[in-house]
Parts: sequence; structure tokens; C-alpha cells
Amino acid sequence: MEGHARKEPDANVTDEEKGFPGPVKETDVETAQSWSLKKFASLGVETGGIVPIPVTERTNTRVHGIFTLWLTMSVNLLPIVTGMTGPLGYGLGLRDCSLIILFFSILCTIPVGYLATLGPKTGMRQMIQARFSFGYYLVSVPVILNLATLTGFCVIDSVIGGQSLSAITHGHLSPDVGIVVIAILAMLVCFCGFKILHRYERFAWIPALIAIVIATGTGGKHLSNQAVFETPEASTVLSFSALIAGFLIPWAALAGDFAVYMVPEASSAKVFAYTYGGLFLPTVPLMVLGAAIGGACPNVPSWQAGYDSTSVGGVLAAMLEPAGGFGKFVVVLLAFSLLGNIAATMYSITLNFQLLLPWMVRVPRFLFAIVITAIVIPVAIRAATSFFDNLENFIGVIGYWASAFVAVVVIEHAWFRKSDCSAYDHEKWDKSNKLPSGIAALGASVLSFALVIPSMAQVWYTGPIAKTTGDIGFELAFVVTGLLYVPLRYLEIKIQKRV
Repeated sequence: MEGHARKEPDANVTDEEKGFPGPVKETDVETAQSWSLKKFASLGVETGGIVPIPVTERTNTRVHGIFTLWLTMSVNLLPIVTGMTGPLGYGLGLRDCSLIILFFSILCTIPVGYLATLGPKTGMRQMIQARFSFGYYLVSVPVILNLATLTGFCVIDSVIGGQSLSAITHGHLSPDVGIVVIAILAMLVCFCGFKILHRYERFAWIPALIAIVIATGTGGKHLSNQAVFETPEASTVLSFSALIAGFLIPWAALAGDFAVYMVPEASSAKVFAYTYGGLFLPTVPLMVLGAAIGGACPNVPSWQAGYDSTSVGGVLAAMLEPAGGFGKFVVVLLAFSLLGNIAATMYSITLNFQLLLPWMVRVPRFLFAIVITAIVIPVAIRAATSFFDNLENFIGVIGYWASAFVAVVVIEHAWFRKSDCSAYDHEKWDKSNKLPSGIAALGASVLSFALVIPSMAQVWYTGPIAKTTGDIGFELAFVVTGLLYVPLRYLEIKIQKRV
């Protein structure tokens, strides 16, 4: 009995076993005081970090808030710019771009909606769920890739916003200063966490949509003046399709992050529909609009001059030039429309930082918002010097790892855990000896690249398979990883004697 009594306090349990820091507890007073967590929490700043959300704290019943969040993340200049790469980067006409955008958006938004449904049921962020397939330590590999992906999107958004602010001042405000302004404003929204983020995203899409409609109406008379492009080869079509996939599929790696505070009883069908609709409905028309702008750009001298001067921002400023001072105001709104996307992306980045190394869980989430902003600003300033090349290279590549990641996580949930969300035990998320080793997940993903790499078609590299077929890398990453993961995971379960 005495021996049992001595074990009660668990004094020798490591920080890893405790899942520190979690929600602020009385036993964590010293750490809480050292970081002033209580003070920030009283101001509405989220301090809980990556610790799974218990059922008692999953109280948000506004499921439709997921729709407005994804709407705000999507109603901005980023999809427009991505669509512009169709004619400007791949030499595709408006009709071809539109069909590719529609078909591949229908397909590639599915994993985002599906993984979002796990958030309310498990109370776990997406990369915490991934520990149940990639393991406690090896999950750091997809975390690093996800960090690079999300940071890249923040860089692109900051460049577009900065160039737009610069364009309306005719260069008096440099793009570099504009980038700093956009990044810092986004950081302030992200800093506060989930609740403030959802409140902001609930309404921020409205002025963004109005600004896009005004810009389209003002410059719309030139959109029919499309440049003539040759009939594309199948390889070109597939390469642009890979770009669309690279734009959409990586969102799956953070989809659940925005739903973890929803009540567990939330309808999975509604969560899927709101996520899918919030991403798909604005993305498709905005990408098509971007393709139309890019196709008309060579035939409209003022647009081409703006594009040569300050890239996307210059084109928008030229489109709104007839509106005078009001047009400049609209360009400012368009630049600020990116804040919702950057802030939500930064939010997931801060959570991913806490997963990168076990000890980082001790650092409050909001401090990483400052760190990532300090990283984004100089990288964005450098990327702005050759924007479209960097955009094409970045989005074209990220679809590969994201497809492999989705294959592993989806098969793990649907096949090995029988779609049972209770299998994601909150007592196991930070226990390396109760999680899979991750060798099966990482092994299947890495081995798939034996076929993915020869099937890549990028500006800097075209594999031997891709020279004939075009870029089919993301399709192969998903299929081959899935096929390899099943037998490797069975072997892992047999050796470890646990799921």
C-alpha cells in the first residue's frame, strides 16, 4: 500500500508523458507565469497549443463558421494569381484553363473536406492525428514539409499584397514596405488564436468579394480580348493540372485545425459540405477570372505595362485605373483581402512549430506567430524579384508530398482504424511507446517517389516519364503510397503488436 501511495503523484513522469503544456493547469503555475499565459488568455489570446481539445471544451455549435472561414481564405487574390499562370506560364487558352480548373478542383477539394470532418470527432489538430500513422518522432518529416508549404503560401500572399499596395502609389511605396505591412497585420490576427480568427473570417470575405466584383466590372470590357494560343498537348494540360492540385491538396494537412472546437455531435456531412463549399465555390470562379486576366494581358498595353512593373498588383491597378481614386481604394481592399488567408495559414504554422521537436510544446503557440512573420518578410522580399517563376515552382512541387500524406492518413483512418474516431485516444497522442513507429507511413511515402520523381514536370526538371505524359507526379504519389502503405502497415502492426 505504501508503495502504491508513493506512485500517486507521478513525480517521475517526464514532460513528454505529461503532454506539457496543454491548457493552463494549477500544476503548471510556474511555466504559466513565466510566459504570462494567464495574462494573454484574459485578453482572448489562445494559449492551449497543440494539446488535444477535451470534449468539455468542444462547445462551438456554429458549424457554418467553417464555411465563412474557408470562404475568407479563398476570396482573395491568390486564386486569381494561380489562374493567371495558365496562359502566362503554360500557354493555355481560357477555355482549356477553365475546364482543367473545374475538373481538378472538384477532385482535389475532396481530401480537404474529408479530413476536416475528423476535427470535431477527435479534438485533434491535423498533424496530431498524423502521429497515429507517422508516429511520435517521424511525424516531424511531414511537419517540416507542411511548415515549408504553409510558409510558402504566406510568402506568396505577402508578395501579392505588397506589390498591390506599391502599384497604387506608382512606386512611391516600395513593394518591400508593402510586404512588411501585410505580414504584420496578418500576424496580429493570427496572434490571438482560434476565436478571434473565426470572428475575423466571418466577415472579412464580404469587402474582399465586393472589391473583386468592382475590379472585374471596371476592367471587364478587356477580358474578351483574349490572346490566341495553340491547341495544348496532353502533357501541358497535365502539368497545369498538377499546379491546381498543388494549390488545393496541401490544405488537407491543416483542414482539421479549424474544426477542433466544434461540438463532437456536429454532422460530418455538414462539416464536409461547409469545408468543401467554402474552398471550392470561390476558388473555381476566381481561378477562371485569373485565367481570363492572364489571357487578355498581352493584348491590353496598360495591363501588360502594369504586369511588367509590379506584376499582379500592377495589372489590378491598371484594371481599376478608370475609377481614379476610388479604384486605388479598391486595390487596397484587394491587398488586404489576403490577410484572412495569411492569418489562418500562420495559425496552423504556429501549431506545427510545436510539433517539430518534442520540447517545442513548452513554447506558447502565439510566440511562433512572431517567429514566422520574421521569416516570411525577408523571404517574400527576395521572392518578389521573380514572382511568377517562384510561384510556379513552389505550387507545382508541394502537391507531391501532400498527396502521399493524404493517402497515408486516409487509409489509416478508413482501413486500419475502421473510421472510428474513438481510436484516436487522447491518452496516447504524446506517448511514443503507444503510437506506431511511423516507419510504414514514411517508408511508403518515400518509396513512392521512385515513380514520382521521373513523373515530375517542373521548370527546373522534367523526368523521363513526364516528357511523354506530362506531370502525373501527384496522382502517382497518392496511388503508389496507398498501395505500399497497406502491406507495410500490416507488417508494422505485426511487429509492434498494436495498432
